[in-house]
Amino acid sequence: MVVSVRDVALAASVSVGTVSNVLNHPDKVSPATVERVTAAIEKLGFVRNDAARQLRAGHSRSIGLVVLDVRNPFFTDIARGAEERAAEAKMTVTLGNSDEKVERERAYIDLFEEQRIAGLLISPLADDLPRLRRLRDRGTTVVLVDREVADESFSSVSVDDVGGGYLAVQHLASLGRRRIAFVGGPMSIRQVVDRLEGASRAANEAGVSLEVILTDSLSVLAGRAAGETLSARAPEERPDAVFAANDLLAMGVLQALMMRSSIRVPEEIALIGYDDIDFAAAAVVPLSSIRQPAELIGYTAVDLMLREAGGQSERERVVFQPELVVRDSTARQG
Repeated sequence: MVVSVRDVALAASVSVGTVSNVLNHPDKVSPATVERVTAAIEKLGFVRNDAARQLRAGHSRSIGLVVLDVRNPFFTDIARGAEERAAEAKMTVTLGNSDEKVERERAYIDLFEEQRIAGLLISPLADDLPRLRRLRDRGTTVVLVDREVADESFSSVSVDDVGGGYLAVQHLASLGRRRIAFVGGPMSIRQVVDRLEGASRAANEAGVSLEVILTDSLSVLAGRAAGETLSARAPEERPDAVFAANDLLAMGVLQALMMRSSIRVPEEIALIGYDDIDFAAAAVVPLSSIRQPAELIGYTAVDLMLREAGGQSERERVVFQPELVVRDSTARQG
């Protein structure tokens, strides 16, 4: 049996309003009454329905976070950072995984709005910004995560992915690699497009070739399939370096090259990924990568959301700079 506020009021011989004051504004109630109501709560085992109270107030203490792929440790680290800042504000984070599918992303946006979340943090898959603007115009604060928009209509926290792609290919070219392959996709993901743009700039400046091998996702399996495609080529037709759009793809490529085809990394093909997830350093050949401050991204996103929800009218754009992390997979030869 569910114990209600009315049950507590009857047991303590006070009004429902007095019980509400004891729960929410105890300073307005005499100590003797607080003690009597508290005793009734403990005796009856009453648990307040905080969700219902928050919904009556028009909002909850929950923040929605929609990421591209919860299997990617990069997004897990973003969620960890978001939870840390939310906890400081006595709020919670509810995670939604779009799984790189536009329809799932939209379903989560609708669901979170129905739940009257305090704010939405989202790493959007597509340029569905009008939908997010309508959500914001109806009163929900929206912050873009790992993404920014040129018109500054949203607060955002991102990393300079064009710069990151440039760093990766510049590093490979500095090692004397001349035939570089970019492995990544789909191109509906803005981060992939930006990383390829930076890679292309570096390749043009260094005078090296850049082949694009598209994948249907940013997963280990997609990377393995791309690696098998490269392995099937004659040695003289293979690239001498691979830049994978994230570390999961890079690990899949590594598996295909070394475990299935006995192609030596980095002697025959140098390999670099992106994100610098924990698994990168623990790979059979530790992976070079472009590091992003994932936890800081999540923490900062919640911080921006709280400031905007608190009445700050100016949109803020925070852009972190990526960092090259060199490990064995791109070790200099000879």
